[in-house]
Amino acid sequence: MLAPTPPMGWNSWNTFGADIHEELIRQVADTFVEAGLKEAGYTYVVIDDLWEADERDEKGRLVPDPKKFPSGMKALADYVHSKGLKFGIYSCAGTHTCAGKPASYGYEEVDAQTFAGWGVDFLKYDFCYKPAGVDGPSLYRRMGQALRATGRPIIFSLCEWGTNEPWKWGASVGGHMWRTTGDINDSWESIEQIGFSQNGLEAYAGPDHWNDPDMLVVGMYGKGNVARGGCTDSEYRVHFALWCLLAAPLMIGCDVRHMNTFTHQLLTHKGLIAINQDPLGRQGFRVGQEGEHFETWMKPLADGSITVGLFNRHKEWRRVITAPWESLGLHDRRPCRVQNVITGEDYGVYTRFFGAPVDPHDVVVVKITPVKD
Repeated sequence: MLAPTPPMGWNSWNTFGADIHEELIRQVADTFVEAGLKEAGYTYVVIDDLWEADERDEKGRLVPDPKKFPSGMKALADYVHSKGLKFGIYSCAGTHTCAGKPASYGYEEVDAQTFAGWGVDFLKYDFCYKPAGVDGPSLYRRMGQALRATGRPIIFSLCEWGTNEPWKWGASVGGHMWRTTGDINDSWESIEQIGFSQNGLEAYAGPDHWNDPDMLVVGMYGKGNVARGGCTDSEYRVHFALWCLLAAPLMIGCDVRHMNTFTHQLLTHKGLIAINQDPLGRQGFRVGQEGEHFETWMKPLADGSITVGLFNRHKEWRRVITAPWESLGLHDRRPCRVQNVITGEDYGVYTRFFGAPVDPHDVVVVKITPVKD
């Protein structure tokens, strides 16, 4: 099992887009170690689109852009591996990548062997320039088979944007994670639309097969390739907490070399990451909603406790949001200890329900643990 818990790492696209090169990737790998990201569980350093030259070589193999990656991908993968990390790369199921570079349609076996030879551990596989008359599942099945045939363990990330409901077939074609939505951008509107739309997909997620609502924009603050105005700290807190409850892959998108204190503390928060990485592998889901703006979500954990997120989507109103025991599958007289996951505060023992005031565009995350007799 390559992904018993949701994969964690970093991807170049959200901040850097086309502006990628080998020195940047080396610096990111260094930062993973120096800033404690590796210790927090982040493993994969992934290069997205625009790493390639415009043409394949005389043997039909993909070639790194010689200006951006003069040392080649094998040397770069070796460097990432020397830090105790894993190396990821990007291709596409169509004739060209989304940015117009050579893609893998018709070259699946050649490319899979190339990636394995370089020491790739993770493949993000996009869905642009799909040939007419070939369906999405068939295209992804071809690359999934080719990856398995290399004998190298490679995480297969299906970036199909939810077009053909990949949560229904992604695991059967060899996928370990699959995008359920279009691309995220660095705005509250994007986080809100994508994140809260994941309710209802929880039956399709679990160990080694994860729904992927796209990468994190935490810490971008309106800078970078997908900047659309940026977010406040509380909005980034909602974003990260919701992705953790969703058991979503945690792929950082900001420039980790220049994180502020809030971003670093949020992205390495032990309590939230433990929820995301809980071995039971359950995806969180909505259990309560008041109007359009106030929502209660739950995620069962392996130790018998329940994580609950109280989300305030209103931009102005502070509101007490509640979690009744019955909605969590608990008997209403069952005593449970309630602890704030983010602050560590112990609220004591409750029966029937728990409620807390939540600020606009913010969240309170609690762990509710039945008290043993």
